[in-house]
Amino acid sequence: MAQAADTARTVILTVDDDPGVSRAVARDLRRRYGESYRIVRAESGRSALEALRELKLRGDLVAVILADYRMPQMNGIEFLEQALDVYPGARRVLLTAYADTSAAIDAINVVDLDHYLLKPWDPPEEKLYPVLDDLLEAWRGSAYRPVPSTKVVGHRWSARSSNVREFLARNQVPYRWYSVEEPEGRRLLAAAGADDARLPLVITPDGGVLVEPEAPELAARVGLATTPTADFYDLIVIGGGPAGLGAAVYGASEGLRTVLVERSATGGQAGQSSRIENYLGFPDGVSGAQLTDRARRQAAKFGAEILTAREVTALEANGAARVVRFADGTAIAAHSVILATGVQYRQLEAQGCTDLTGCGVFYGSALTEAAACQGQDIYIVGGANSAGQAAMYLSRGAKSVTLLVRGPDLSASMSHYLIQQINEAPNISVRPHTVVEAAHGSDHLEQLTLRDTVTGQTERVDAQWMFVFIGAAPLTDWLGDAVLRDERGFILAGPDLTAEGRPPAGWELDRPPYHLETSVPGVFVAGDARAESAKRVASAVGEGAMAVMLVHRYLEQS
Repeated sequence: MAQAADTARTVILTVDDDPGVSRAVARDLRRRYGESYRIVRAESGRSALEALRELKLRGDLVAVILADYRMPQMNGIEFLEQALDVYPGARRVLLTAYADTSAAIDAINVVDLDHYLLKPWDPPEEKLYPVLDDLLEAWRGSAYRPVPSTKVVGHRWSARSSNVREFLARNQVPYRWYSVEEPEGRRLLAAAGADDARLPLVITPDGGVLVEPEAPELAARVGLATTPTADFYDLIVIGGGPAGLGAAVYGASEGLRTVLVERSATGGQAGQSSRIENYLGFPDGVSGAQLTDRARRQAAKFGAEILTAREVTALEANGAARVVRFADGTAIAAHSVILATGVQYRQLEAQGCTDLTGCGVFYGSALTEAAACQGQDIYIVGGANSAGQAAMYLSRGAKSVTLLVRGPDLSASMSHYLIQQINEAPNISVRPHTVVEAAHGSDHLEQLTLRDTVTGQTERVDAQWMFVFIGAAPLTDWLGDAVLRDERGFILAGPDLTAEGRPPAGWELDRPPYHLETSVPGVFVAGDARAESAKRVASAVGEGAMAVMLVHRYLEQS
């Protein structure tokens, strides 16, 4: 297991399965960096991941990870790939022999490797320290530079506490979780002059105290941008999923003054995925968190503003301007708008599910809960890719994972590669023709009533964890009659608006709508919110880019 020391300092982690080499690396690191950094040593990829997860839960920061390439069970590249999910901002170094340099070069594409070092690294003054000095300097200057962490005190089985933790995690805000039942949690409550009647309690890095905070207040207090810097832009992107992030990257990189508005956290449903394996350019897969983090940083690099926890309530056309109104009564305007609001999972209508949401019943992956599922029996409702990805991820530590599928099998809506992985996983089982009829529990989920849709028979099973992935509803109700939508709420655009050869009612231009243009000129749609979209990450990103191209065409002719 990893060695522990002073928890107050930022960590440099080293992992090597050779005890002698592991001690030598740690010795050289302590000699140079021991006064300013905590050196953590592990002798296997698995124990190093356990150490990283423990550090993450405590809110500690990891600046650099050094991993040996040749390790049994899990080689250095495989370890670094999983470490990315825990600490995406940590600088990554692979220790390798000369014969393995080709693997190290491949790792640059697989895990965004920052550097590889040939063994032996003696003398460290020439071969090790200069590399580490540069990486540490780069890390300190990045968005992951050391900052005091946010503290969250709450009940283990509390929907409000779960929502706050999920919001912080998805927005890459370091935080420490303290159960109100633990001594330190009670000490923090006492120090804040609060009690356990109103939780969660959030203590911000500057010492401020928030009681049961709503997302906008929490976002503003933990350093997320919530206020636009201008009243008027070239392009407003509504929604921060793959389509919205793609539009923000291409819009800002092509000189448009761009602002992206997201009501919760960037990434959308894709950002909650534990592993996306069919996205072009990532043959070993990429987590939704990794993909989202890279896209967000890329958009910011090109100058796009990203506003978090801002709920949009209306879209209006005011002459040549397109006005976006927020829930707090404020508004911004632009020449053009891209609607990339995406979809949300449909709610399970079974008895008891509403009361237990966030208390054992979760919609989407809820990856902040994964650590608590170790050794547990987990039920997943749904048969599409998102459900399969969650099943594979949670099966790593769960005692068992049961997929509840309404249809006869998984083939109707799940990719073939995922079906193969699920069939090969020893602790994953699939129950076809099965629906959840009721969820039972007092303060958290305890049991489920399952019904066989063929025989009608019911069965009551013990369950503390259920993750639901049952289809998608578009996040478009706020639009009202602003743009045309189909009967399910998906936004109509381009050819779908001119199916009978005539432009939509109220269309005043002498041209038909562009391919992704809605019934309002200058307002475009991209991604899952569009009627008949492909519902894939790659197509969403592509539509975001295409929408920006059409925005340019619209602006040139306006």
